[in-house]
Amino acid sequence: MLPELNDLNTFRKALKDAPGPDDAAAQEAVERNGQLTKPPGALGRLEDIAIWYAGWRGQSRPQINSPQVVVFAGNHGVTAQGVSAFPPEVTVQMVANFEHGGAAINQLAKSAGATMTVHALDLDRPTTDFTKAPAMSEDELLVALRTGWMAVDPEADLLVVGEMGIGNTTPAAAIACALFGGDASEWTGRGTGVDDAGLENKTRVVTEGVVLHAGCGDGLDILRCLGGREIAAMAGAIAAARVLRIPVILDGFICTSAAACLDQLAPGALDHTVAGHQSAESAHAAMLAKLGKDPLLTLGLRLGEGSGAALAINILKSAIACHSGMATFAEAGVSDG
Repeated sequence: MLPELNDLNTFRKALKDAPGPDDAAAQEAVERNGQLTKPPGALGRLEDIAIWYAGWRGQSRPQINSPQVVVFAGNHGVTAQGVSAFPPEVTVQMVANFEHGGAAINQLAKSAGATMTVHALDLDRPTTDFTKAPAMSEDELLVALRTGWMAVDPEADLLVVGEMGIGNTTPAAAIACALFGGDASEWTGRGTGVDDAGLENKTRVVTEGVVLHAGCGDGLDILRCLGGREIAAMAGAIAAARVLRIPVILDGFICTSAAACLDQLAPGALDHTVAGHQSAESAHAAMLAKLGKDPLLTLGLRLGEGSGAALAINILKSAIACHSGMATFAEAGVSDG
């Protein structure tokens, strides 16, 4: 059961107190894997993924029947600084496209047999420009976290969270810079395709935001000062899945920035997650490395929406199908040497 989120400290406590995997189920999955009709390690990472999944679901021979994709949308006041190649109105238009089934994520979710929902967060009220003041108040952050928290279906057995928000690679870069240090240029990429002058401007904006909010506090405070409503909602959903022991496939740069805020809050906060892919956004690989996440796919994607993670659902399904469906040497009457 998920506790009710009455304040930010309740969120912090829920994440810190969240249960870990079922070690007995994971060990049984290890033993089963060693008996399957294949040479040891022949299925590579598929074997590791299956065992990891079994532990989080508490089943030595699990199945994936109810994957869920949730997309959150938000608008950003920092877009007034000219950080995106597209206007903020596109966020509203793309939400309508999601709702009518016309976006890439709709097709990928359908292909993976996943349910999909869309949550638009106050699109007519962008966050504050974080170069001037914190992007959100504590109450605004709590509302966004709660939206993600409540969006997770407790009956889901796998979760993907995606986003839509023109300009949101800028807050994602600022979050990464604030969490991991270094120069803003190391974390700032071209996003939707800004030119060289646009990249220089975007880097300036990230630098100003990180300097303004230096030392603002823990991962939640960084999320409040530099993030966005859809980024906070993703963090809320990933945290809820941790409490419910639902495995999560992380998407690209923006989703990973939300997850990184959780990682700063509590050791092991992301143990229930795998990286679905490494995006073409320049700093995504560095962020994954900081989190110790090795991506399942590297296909040059940079769309967001949860698209890369949704594509990876079928990788996990394949891993589980092999683990749970293959015969053991004894069942198949095959000599194991």
